[in-house]
Amino acid sequence: MRDFGGVSRRGLLGWGLGAAAAVGIAGCGSPAASDPGTPGPVKNPKGPKPGEKPAAKALGDGSTADTGPQPHQPDKPVPLQPGETPPQFVVFSWDGAGEIGNGLFPRFLKLAKDHGAGMTFFLSGLYLLPESKKSLYQPPNNPVGASDIGYLKDENIRNTLKCVREAWLDGHEIGTHFNGHFCGGSGSVAKWTPDDWQSEIDQAVSFVTNWRTNTGFTDLEPLPFDYRKELVGARTPCLLGQDNLLATAQKLGWRYDSSSPGGLQVWPVKKSGIWDLPLQSLPFPGHSFEVLSMDYNILANQSKNTTRGVPANYPGWRTQATATYLGGFRRAYETNRAPLFIGNHFEEWNGGIYMDAVEEAFKGMADKRDVRLVSFRQFTDWLDVQDPKVLAKLRGLGPGEPPAGGWAAYMTSA
Repeated sequence: MRDFGGVSRRGLLGWGLGAAAAVGIAGCGSPAASDPGTPGPVKNPKGPKPGEKPAAKALGDGSTADTGPQPHQPDKPVPLQPGETPPQFVVFSWDGAGEIGNGLFPRFLKLAKDHGAGMTFFLSGLYLLPESKKSLYQPPNNPVGASDIGYLKDENIRNTLKCVREAWLDGHEIGTHFNGHFCGGSGSVAKWTPDDWQSEIDQAVSFVTNWRTNTGFTDLEPLPFDYRKELVGARTPCLLGQDNLLATAQKLGWRYDSSSPGGLQVWPVKKSGIWDLPLQSLPFPGHSFEVLSMDYNILANQSKNTTRGVPANYPGWRTQATATYLGGFRRAYETNRAPLFIGNHFEEWNGGIYMDAVEEAFKGMADKRDVRLVSFRQFTDWLDVQDPKVLAKLRGLGPGEPPAGGWAAYMTSA
C-alpha cells in the first residue's frame, strides 16, 4: 500500500457523519432552501414544468414513488467526433449525505443549482433508520444494530429526507454509501464476501424504501424515485472491499463503482464489467507527495487525523486545500482532460475550512470553457456512448501529459 506523506491512505478514507450535531438550522424544503420545482440552467425540458409537481405512483408503503423521468438532466450524450477536444468532467460526490443540522446539504444544493451542476450523493441507509429501530439492521459479521457512524436524531432524519428529495428533483444522483461503515476488525467491509455485500445492499435499499414504516412519519412527501432503479453505483466505507463488491454489483446491473483505494488522473477503465471511477492522487502544495482527492485525506495530512486542529492554522490549511483541488483540476484541464473525482463529507472539520475550500474550488472550475460538472451516473452515460477506440486513445495519456500535436491532431488519429 502506497504511503502519502507518512499517513497511510487506508486510515484516512471516508468517515461517515456523526449523529451529535445540533438541529435547528434551516434545512431543505425551508424558505432558505432551493425550490425543487424551479429549473436550473443547462437542463432539458424532461420532467415537470416549473412549479408543477411530478405525477407520482406510490411504491411499497409510500416511502418512495415513481414520478417518471428525472428532471433537469443534461442533453443526451453524443460520441466525440474526430479531432474534437474532450470535455473536462468534474464529479463532486458526498459520502453519507445526511443533513445533520449544520446546513451543509442545502448549502451545496444551492451552489450546484446556481451553476447548473450535477453531483452524486452516496446516501447511507442508516441515516433513514431511527435508532429505536436499530435491531432491524443485521450487518454482516457484526452485532445486530451495530454501526461505526451512529444513528441520526429523528429531526435529522426528517431533514435528510427533505434534502434527498430535493437533490433528486434538482437532477442529482442518489447512490449508496451502504450502512454501518465498518472499516476495522473482524467485521470490516474489507473481509466481506459477495453474499455479505448483497445483504448490506438489500438492507440499504430497504431502509430507503421503508422509511415511512420505520419512522412513523406521515407528514413528509415520498422520495420521488424508485430506488431500485435509481441505484447504479456506490462508494464503500474507507474505500475497502471493492473486489468482492464488484461481483455483486455486476449481478445487480450497476454501472460504476467509486471504491478503488486511490487512482491517478487518467481516463478510466472497467473492472469486472463495471466502470472503475476512483478518487485520485492530486498534487499537494508544499509537499513532494500527492494526496487523495477527499476532504478527510487532506485533513489527515494537515492535522494528523485530528478534526479540531489549532485554529491559527485554519487559514493556511484552507488555502492549501483549495489549491489542491484547483491544482488537480488544472493539471487535467490543461493536459489530458482526465475526469476529476472529488469526495466530500457534510462535516465542519477544522472549523469548516474544507467545505469552504470545496466551494471556492467549485466556483473556480465552473466558469471554465468545456467544463462539465456532473454526477457519476451522468459521466457514465457519456462514457457508454463513446467509441472504445477513442477511449483507448484518451487512456494513452498519463497524468499531466498533453496530447502530442494538440487535440485536433491527436484525436483525428483515434
